[in-house]
Amino acid sequence: MFTPPFPAPLESNASPLRRFFTSWKGWIHVHFKNSYTMKMGEIHVPKVNVYVPNELPLVNEILEDRQRNFPKPELLREMLAPLVGDSIFTVNGKQWEEQRDMVYPAFAHTRMKVAFPVMQEAVDDLVGRIGEMDLSQPIKVDPLMTHVAADIIFRTIFSVKLDAEGASRIYHAFHKFQLTAQPGAILRLYNLPMFGFLGRARRWARQIHSTFRPIIQARYDAYCKEGDAGPSDILRTLLEARHPETGEPFSLQDLINQVSFIFLAGHETSASALAWAMYLLAECPEQQDAIHAEIGDAPLTFDTLKNAETLRNVFQETLRLYPPVSFFVRSVVHQTEMRKKQISPGSLMVVSPWLIQRNSNNFPCPHAFQPERFIDPDQADACRQAYLPFGKGPRKCTGSAFANQEAMLVLGTIVQKFRLDYPTGQKPEPVSRVTLRSSNGIFVNFSPRA
Repeated sequence: MFTPPFPAPLESNASPLRRFFTSWKGWIHVHFKNSYTMKMGEIHVPKVNVYVPNELPLVNEILEDRQRNFPKPELLREMLAPLVGDSIFTVNGKQWEEQRDMVYPAFAHTRMKVAFPVMQEAVDDLVGRIGEMDLSQPIKVDPLMTHVAADIIFRTIFSVKLDAEGASRIYHAFHKFQLTAQPGAILRLYNLPMFGFLGRARRWARQIHSTFRPIIQARYDAYCKEGDAGPSDILRTLLEARHPETGEPFSLQDLINQVSFIFLAGHETSASALAWAMYLLAECPEQQDAIHAEIGDAPLTFDTLKNAETLRNVFQETLRLYPPVSFFVRSVVHQTEMRKKQISPGSLMVVSPWLIQRNSNNFPCPHAFQPERFIDPDQADACRQAYLPFGKGPRKCTGSAFANQEAMLVLGTIVQKFRLDYPTGQKPEPVSRVTLRSSNGIFVNFSPRA
């Protein structure tokens, strides 16, 4: 039974000072042993009370939010505003509903059969890039997975291919953005000055925007002057979207915000999950053999992936162990009671897929890599109720099917073309900031199949 790396839990709950410095590195490093089985944790910081509900009925209450008591907090908006502004990801209430009505039609372009040819072209380019590398040395897969995931969503949004320079800029800029946004959020949480972190986050966000802002500007101008919305893609749907009450279109800045969110959600989370899946496959050659036997060597089709149970289980288990977004934050609007605790307005609720999906009350051997658990009848209920890498409720990720198909196509094609092996030496170290990445990178040996 293979147990991949995760931060060793602290022996006991950390002191406020230790928690501050540990959380500076990333959220998942502050957990102690009981964090993985507790019903609901409670943390007091200078600015706010933070609660960590792990009990599934509480998790459902918060994420389903039928009483509209748990919106996304201002802290989250401040952390991500340099990158996604007031997009559908950060706003709440009526504003969210209005943006939802305008944005959701664009997701028709992410339907699996519609998106499949676009994905296939990008994956073929990925295989070509790998084949041109020096395969006598371990290859860092993090930027490779960022490139293919960003290329897929780039083609889906703009109908154009993402070049290597743009992919490299996005990978490095988003890495720097995470390194500034995370400490900035911690400083705000502890009611401390920002010390320039917000300014640095804006600078790195501008680097990311520079990759696609000129495309949006050009097509926005063409649409305003000539009525030409361009090819049938996500950007065209957003250009043609109208406010459900006023009939007004998105402004240029609105378009940049919405595209930034779709692009971020469509590539960074997928890149994170793909990099971890590559690591797990490299450590488990028997899973590679099972996938290869299942899908064969013929070019992958929509129907092949639809029936690739082993491949699907491997990716689902990757998302269980390494959820790209390891925590969802909500604020409390009205006084509420949970587990006999009176929770005041302004408190924060942190629902953590990292904790819930590694809870031994939900999954046996929770830290072990066991893809077969997704076809185990005894774990079927847990796989339905305690598996939430894409969230749950009205704000569940709309692109979950897109992400699953994309990942299966990428991983299946790579297994067809190469054998993977993990080099001896240091294991990857997961760290959770905006997304869950390896702080020291993930390196894999590629050997072309005969």
